[in-house]
Amino acid sequence: MNYEVTIGIPVYNVKDRIRVTLESALNQTFESIEFLLCDDCGTDGSIDIIKEYQQSHPRGKDIRIVHQPHNMGIGAARNRLIDEARGRFLFFLDADDTIHAETIELLHGAAEQHKAELVYGSRRHSILGDGETGAAIYMNPYKVFTTCDEYAWYAYHERMQVQNWNYLILVDILRRNHLRVTEVGHGYGEDYTFTVDLPTYVSRVVLLPDITYEYYIEENVFHGKRKDKKLSRQQMDLALKAIDDKKRRQGMRRRPWFARRCAMLMMYDYNFARTILSHPNQAEPPYTDREIRDMMWHPMKLLQILGDSDSRGKNLFYWLLGKLPPSLCVMLMRMAMRLK
Repeated sequence: MNYEVTIGIPVYNVKDRIRVTLESALNQTFESIEFLLCDDCGTDGSIDIIKEYQQSHPRGKDIRIVHQPHNMGIGAARNRLIDEARGRFLFFLDADDTIHAETIELLHGAAEQHKAELVYGSRRHSILGDGETGAAIYMNPYKVFTTCDEYAWYAYHERMQVQNWNYLILVDILRRNHLRVTEVGHGYGEDYTFTVDLPTYVSRVVLLPDITYEYYIEENVFHGKRKDKKLSRQQMDLALKAIDDKKRRQGMRRRPWFARRCAMLMMYDYNFARTILSHPNQAEPPYTDREIRDMMWHPMKLLQILGDSDSRGKNLFYWLLGKLPPSLCVMLMRMAMRLK
């Protein structure tokens, strides 16, 4: 059976949240939806709860579960959802978040109205903990992009959404361009290394100011990990390699947004390096000054940077950091962190 939309949900040990998440999906006012859940081999009985809904909910026949061969992480689960989706559009929903009842109807309506390939909603972030719950709203301006390079020019200048959820995208865009999420296991960086390239593959894009997604954050989380859990060097190196591959991607130097994209990629590496310096005990073994400096290699040559009037200052700063002696580069980063 084919659907207009697939809601794809990666599932791993979310027993305490999966009911509210799944019910928010099943309560959609839009009709033609496949509810596709990827079982990443958790051990807390989350999948048993989903099977209950398959049997008892009026939309249970539209719930489908696919099983990973073993626990592979959220990146691999998202890739499985891309491969398995039967909808014309795909919407990623994390298994501990919720969406509003009109979410898919709003996003799909905008896609149909503007013949869009990609539609973003706005979102609210809520912090869940023992104390008072805080919230922040990230609201898009209402914008419609219809020509080649128009959205990429905007996205790489304004702060584009890097999270890999709360957007509706044509599945054909993902499959035809072989777009895959970097499989970092249980590390971090999967979202950014996927979404940073989306603007280069789409022309018709809509941004909506409507809040369509509720994102919940646990206290004491470090890039999606609890602060008391060590991250392996392999996981962190995989995320860095994925960004390096983006920096080496060919065929973009003549695009009007190339310098902006470089500045955004360099900002990711810069923030990654600062995070490592702020949490020196997270990586095992720790990074050396030279390794941190080498993260800052720049894909543009100096003359290219100086000849660009758009992102010259940012790119020149990052380029210079990558050319400094390792100890001086790290010292300047630490100074910048203290000033901030």
